[in-house]
Amino acid sequence: MVSPSAPLAALRGGDLLSSADLDGPQTLALLELARQLKSGERRIDLSGRVLGLIFSKASTRTRVSFIVAMARLGGQTIDLNPAVTQVGRGEPIADTARVLSRYCDALAIRTFAQEDLVDYAHWASIPVINALTDLEHPCQALADALTIQERFGHGPTDLHGLTLAYVGDGNNMAHSLMLVGALLGMDVRIGSPDGFAPSPAVVSQARSLAGGRSSISVLQDPVATARGAHVLYTDVWASMGQEEEQAQRERAFAGWCLDEDLLAEADPRAIVLHCLPAHRGEEISAGVIEGAASRVFDQAENRLHVQQALLATLLGGVGD
Repeated sequence: MVSPSAPLAALRGGDLLSSADLDGPQTLALLELARQLKSGERRIDLSGRVLGLIFSKASTRTRVSFIVAMARLGGQTIDLNPAVTQVGRGEPIADTARVLSRYCDALAIRTFAQEDLVDYAHWASIPVINALTDLEHPCQALADALTIQERFGHGPTDLHGLTLAYVGDGNNMAHSLMLVGALLGMDVRIGSPDGFAPSPAVVSQARSLAGGRSSISVLQDPVATARGAHVLYTDVWASMGQEEEQAQRERAFAGWCLDEDLLAEADPRAIVLHCLPAHRGEEISAGVIEGAASRVFDQAENRLHVQQALLATLLGGVGD
C-alpha cells in the first residue's frame, strides 16, 4: 500500500483556503488517502476532535459530507449556524475565530467573500477549511479529481494529457477546477458566454501552476470547449446570491446546455460531472445527467472521502 504520509506532513495544522494551497504531490497524496479511506484499506482515529461548521450559505452535500466524514473518523461536529449564534449578529470575525479556537479543533466555513475566510484563518489558531466562497470551492474540486481518477487511473501521470472541459458560468467552481487541473497535469478549458468568463487573475494563477506542462484555455464557444474532452463539467447558471439574475442569465446562456449533442462532441470515453444541485433542462439535460457517461452521484459521494482525508491530514491523523 502506497503511503501518502510524507507529502502531507507539511499540511498538519494548516489551512485550506484555496486549491492553490496544495502543490501537485500533496494533491495526489490527498487523493490517494481518500481512495484508501473509501476502499477501507485505511482507518484513522480522530476521536475527541471537534469540527465547527460556520455556513452562511445553504448547503446539502457540503454540510452532510463534513458531518459524516468527521463521524467516520471518530470525531464530532458542531453546527455554528449564524442564525442562532452571535456570528449572525455582527460579532467581529477576530473575536469569533479566537473564541472558537478554544472550543474546536478545526473550522469549515462556507461564506460569500474570500476575504472573510482569510480573516478567519488569520485570527484562528486551528485549521480553517474553505467549504465554498464566491471565489473558490476547493473541496469540491478535490472530489471531482478523485472521480476523474476512478475513470482514468490513480497513477501520478494517469491524468496527464486529459482534457477537462467546463461549460457555463466562470464561477468559483471553474476557478478551483483550473487550479486543481493544473496541479494534476490536465488540460483545462473553460467555456463561458461573453461577460461570464472566469477571473483573469485565477486564469493566470492556474497557468503559472501548470508551468507549461498543461494548458489552461478560456473560450466562448460550447462546442469548441467540449470537442474531444475526456471530462465534461457544468454547474448552475446562477449561483447562490445571484437568483435575481436568473432570467438574464438564462438568456445569456441559451445554447450552453450540456445535452446529448454537446456530449457527442467529447471523447467517446468521456464522463460527465456536475457539482449539484442541478436544474435539468437548463445547464444540463435530464438524459445526460441520468446517462451512462454521468458520474455525478459518484462525484457527490466522493465529497465525503476527500474531506475525511483532508480532516485527517490537517488534524494530524495521518502520521509522520
